[in-house]
Formats: sequence, C-alpha cells, structure tokens
Amino acid sequence: MTFPDITPDLKAAMPQLRGRLLANQSLAELTWFRVGGPAQVLFTPADEDDLAYFLKLLPKELPVYVVGVGSNLIVRDGGMEGVVIRLSPRAFGETLASGDIVSAGTAALDKRVAETASAANIGGMEFFFGIPGTIGGALRMNAGANGSETKDVLVEATGIGRDGTKHVFGNADMKFVYRNSGVDASVIFTSARFRGAIADPETIRARMNEVQTHRETAQPIREKTGGSTFKNPPGNSAWKLIDAAGCRGLRVGGAQVSEMHCNFLINTGNATGHDIETLGETVRERVKANSGIELHWEIKRIGIPV
Repeated sequence: MTFPDITPDLKAAMPQLRGRLLANQSLAELTWFRVGGPAQVLFTPADEDDLAYFLKLLPKELPVYVVGVGSNLIVRDGGMEGVVIRLSPRAFGETLASGDIVSAGTAALDKRVAETASAANIGGMEFFFGIPGTIGGALRMNAGANGSETKDVLVEATGIGRDGTKHVFGNADMKFVYRNSGVDASVIFTSARFRGAIADPETIRARMNEVQTHRETAQPIREKTGGSTFKNPPGNSAWKLIDAAGCRGLRVGGAQVSEMHCNFLINTGNATGHDIETLGETVRERVKANSGIELHWEIKRIGIPV
C-alpha cells in the first residue's frame, strides 16, 4: 500500500525544520515482530526544539503516532496514515546520573537506564534491565517487571503537546495505573528523571543478573516477538489462563503462541501483522470460553487492517 506523498507540502510549510522527513517508509524494520505496512510520513526530529516546531506547524487533521524500538507493537499491514515520529537515540538517548537521580532521554533503552543507575550505585531501577523498550514507552505504559513499575521511581517527565507546547509532569500528574498512564495521548515524552537510593554495588549487580537470568530462561527473547501480549487480570496470570485454554503452541499462518511462555506471540519467519493480531484475538476468545475471563491487549496495535 502506498499513501499520497505529503512531505513536499510539509517541508514548504516548515522552512526551519532540521529533522528528517521520509514518505511511505516501511515500519516493519522498526518493530520487533518485523511486520506491518508503511508510514505515510516518518519524521525523525533533530532535537526537542525541532520536535516542538514540527508539531506546532503540523496540520491538526493529520494523525500522529510515536514509536520507540517497536518492542511492544503490532503495525497492521495497511500501514499508518499520517505521521509516525521516531525519536533517535542520538538526539533523545542520553542518560546521566547525579546523586540518587538518573536523567534520561525517552529514546534511551530501559536497560541503559538500569546500567547508568548501577554504575552510580543507585538501587531501585534494576527492574528496567528486564524491559526491552525505551523510556518513552515506559512512561506511557507504566512499564514494569519483577515486582516494580515506572511509577515507583519516576520524579518527573517532560513532553511536547500537539500544539508544540512543552509540559512537565510530576509523578502524580502522570496518573499511573497498571500498564498505562493518564497523560493525554497526544503528548510526546522527551525526557524523564528517576530517583533511586544509594546502595551496595554488588547487591545492585546481583539483582540485575537475576532479572537477566529470568528473561533468558523464561521468555523467548531471541525470537521475533513483542513482549508480553496481554495484561495480567487482577489476581491471575495471563500465561496460565492461555495455557489452561490449550493455546500453547497455537498457530495462525506464520504466527505462533510461544511454547516457552504462553503470553508471548512470535513471528516464526513469514507472519503478517494480520496473522499475529488474529492469533491474539483467537487466544482471547479461547480464554474467555474456557475461564470466563477476558484478556486485554498489552501490546499496542496500530495502523490500517488489510
């Protein structure tokens, strides 16, 4: 599928834009599943000011979506109409520790934030070591692992609104709930500050090793996957419900429920976005029929179905 090329009009309306605009750019390479159609426009801003300038002048009728490393994302095969924004690690990926605070751009990997904290003997952020995404996604989703969540350590986050205005959100302003935040979806987070506690370096490293060992032994991290597919229902585990419904190893086209961890879907090599999403919906139906419990997607699904 190909969209009308609107990049010349955007460039003409934004003469001072310094970032890169690409028309009909494939998004499959930007996701861990390696599936999906193109973005009508893919924009990579040069820095925070460039992003604000772009958003201020962008026609309001154009939809906007932000992607990080695509570790928790299904892009549908019809692609994304409008603008997809990708914050580059070079411009938005710096991490810095001072005292008990770690500052990070939102393109920084969660794992990198854990490493920065560890190098400064700051404890409390080891859980980030086991989350395969960026800080931007962690803020939006209140990402968590191993009993801790982003809300437990966030001091404040900075973001740019759809009108190009800069905003600062304290922890309470984020309105965190399980795997979500209450900040307007149009806000694009650009940086964050986290507070831990000075701790014994050997204890921190041991905890990070535990997190890594758990991932390697319990999750299919070397497959084309998207991380945990469904949120855990209150008082239950999604993988246990999926297993009890007989879905371990279930296939739709090139997509499969992981044999290793039932709450992970994998692309066995030739899956489409439709295969993966259909498999997920099939799992939801079988779990509902077997247990009466309705699973809710944790993985984000965007774009036009084909």
